[in-house]
Amino acid sequence: MALTIGALMAPFSLRNVDGKTILSEMLTHQAKGLAVIFSCNHCPYVHAWEDRMIQLGMAAAGQGIPFVLINANDARRYPEDSFDAMVARAATKRYPFVYLHDEDQKVARAYGATRTPEVFLFNKDLRLCYHGSIDDNHERPDAVRSHHLKEAIGAVVAGLAPAVTQTPLVGCSIKWKPS
Repeated sequence: MALTIGALMAPFSLRNVDGKTILSEMLTHQAKGLAVIFSCNHCPYVHAWEDRMIQLGMAAAGQGIPFVLINANDARRYPEDSFDAMVARAATKRYPFVYLHDEDQKVARAYGATRTPEVFLFNKDLRLCYHGSIDDNHERPDAVRSHHLKEAIGAVVAGLAPAVTQTPLVGCSIKWKPS
């Protein structure tokens, strides 16, 4: 099961594409919140939302809400989601945020993540206040009517609870390793 609204953020310690280990505390220290987005390299839904994630990530960081992308996919079955491919993707797209590798999939399981991209937005108290998708139209940025994540970030920055706390998940399934 996914974390429920109001749940405390599950801490993590994962390797970033720059080779350094990133602790969740490093991202939340003096932040107004944190957006944790389960992502990967090969998912067409991630590709559709990727430029919007980058733009929103830059804007949110300027407001005190850093983004972190976490790839938990099984790289043996999906080599395009390997750590080396992550490094290349982050460089090509010039990610303005960390991109972490959840090789053992423990973080994805702790969050109850099931999709890519899947957003978990935490407030300054590290309580989950929004869970869902980036907006309501992955295919056509010009047809977006509801900017779910952007609106939730605005509320968190203002110290408020988002008006919408949960939206339907749209994306590829996380590629789990065989048990």
